[in-house]
Amino acid sequence: MRQLSKRTQYSLRALYALTRKFGEGPVLITNLAQEETIPKKFLEQILVSLKSAGFVSSKKGKGGGYVLAQPPEKITIGSVIRAIEGPLAPLPCASETRFRKCDECVDIQTCGTRIVMRQVRDAMAAILDETTLAMVCKKVEEARKI
Repeated sequence: MRQLSKRTQYSLRALYALTRKFGEGPVLITNLAQEETIPKKFLEQILVSLKSAGFVSSKKGKGGGYVLAQPPEKITIGSVIRAIEGPLAPLPCASETRFRKCDECVDIQTCGTRIVMRQVRDAMAAILDETTLAMVCKKVEEARKI
């Protein structure tokens, strides 16, 4: 299985931080980078990507910074991962959104690997598409209380 890239991991961390501050106004990149230990230049690039994907919005000037573009209950982990990484499927033939037959495949209907990888993709999608930023932050809060 492929691993999440640093870009995706940092994107999620930045979004979690903005979730914790949701409703408090814009957060400066410098503060976000420092609090989440994300290199500032990399975070700037990430936030541009997250903005173009519709997850965050920005305000320039005094009192400016970044905020979530929609409530954290509406942003799923699956949508973020797809926006940064692309399809969730471990193989192109198992993808819902970017299906492509594998070069070595003889018959996509009876390919055992494809059948299993579709199950993997469906299980991952079920979890990631039902889990929101708000839910993750709540789980983290609960874990800290233990």
